[in-house]
Amino acid sequence: MPRGDKDKYTDKQKRKAEHIEEGYEKRGIPEDEAERRAWATVNKESGGGNKSGSGRGVPDTKVAARKGGRLGGKAAARRPASARSASAKKAAATRKRRAAK
Repeated sequence: MPRGDKDKYTDKQKRKAEHIEEGYEKRGIPEDEAERRAWATVNKESGGGNKSGSGRGVPDTKVAARKGGRLGGKAAARRPASARSASAKKAAATRKRRAAK
């Protein structure tokens, strides 16, 4: 099997890689780099090609698919600037007060 051959991957893995690649391309990543990253992500999630041998039914980890930091800060961003500023000032005062003790 030549290096880079995708025959050992399942159809689902191929679809995943294609979808991930499209996402990278939308963000302005060059096509060849997007493809490389997409397959690296599929390999990270599923441990490589799954078509043959024992262990075919091992579930994906989905570690790389988690949104992580994207979720944080949405609620704060919806608040008005004055409310965020007041919270920041209150927190700074609390830190200063506690440091003085």
